[in-house]
Amino acid sequence: MPGPDASAAVGRGMEALLARRADDLAGGATGIGWKIGFNTPAIQEHFGLTEPVVGYLTDAGVTPDGATVPLAGWAAPAVEVEFAIRVGDDLGVAGLAPALELVDLGVPFDDIEVVLADNICQRGVVFGAELPGGDPWAVAASVTKHASDGRATVAEGRLSEDPATTAAFVRTYLAAHGAALAPGDRIIAGSLVPPVAVTAGDELRVTFGPFGELRVAFS
Repeated sequence: MPGPDASAAVGRGMEALLARRADDLAGGATGIGWKIGFNTPAIQEHFGLTEPVVGYLTDAGVTPDGATVPLAGWAAPAVEVEFAIRVGDDLGVAGLAPALELVDLGVPFDDIEVVLADNICQRGVVFGAELPGGDPWAVAASVTKHASDGRATVAEGRLSEDPATTAAFVRTYLAAHGAALAPGDRIIAGSLVPPVAVTAGDELRVTFGPFGELRVAFS
């Protein structure tokens, strides 16, 4: 668990995050699941954490594959490459699909409470189709950026944690903060690569081997 100071800050931040979620739902959004944040040792060490944190997803942020996302008002837009877990009736893994998370990294990264209150930079999510029986361990995700100065592969990565372990962690984490994982929820399970910065005019093509590919562009 985090140290005493970090633990208190996480508690306050989660209270703010869940209050923000309640406001979103009261305003007409539908909760569709959760997101893992800070799933690498370096960023955890930066905040004095020893485990990831968890944010939320609503239908308001769902972006179709191939869409063009306007970046007006974003401070530091980026994309994270993920796998999405669909939660089953037993709160375990019922399905897996590729996903992209759209994030704005412009929030100050010197206070975990502030980052949590901002829902861990979450701005949107792109889901791909589930692949029944697909093996995520066999996937080497690859990100190709098409930009004004050409095309290049800018990141590659693999899954680092068993999806069943991720689902169990989210269930326990939420329970500790007064929330609950539910059947049918989706969990985007933490980035397979460092965040890929984007600007207006960029287009990303992300391949997931047998899980297919996802595309997103920015204006």
